[in-house]
Amino acid sequence: MTVARIQTPLGECPQCWQHAHDRRAHRHLKPREDCPQCVDHMRNGHPYIVPKEASRSW
Repeated sequence: MTVARIQTPLGECPQCWQHAHDRRAHRHLKPREDCPQCVDHMRNGHPYIVPKEASRSW
């Protein structure tokens, strides 16, 4: 069985993007239970952001 992964857009955090758009990330949680990974991520910030392409407006 092949699982399709959602590609993180440029300028976004991969963990935030996955947890917001992949329902499997929070399936193990009970109703109204916070995700420990998300809480830690909100408190400590984004360790990695997908770089955007350089702007070429000139």
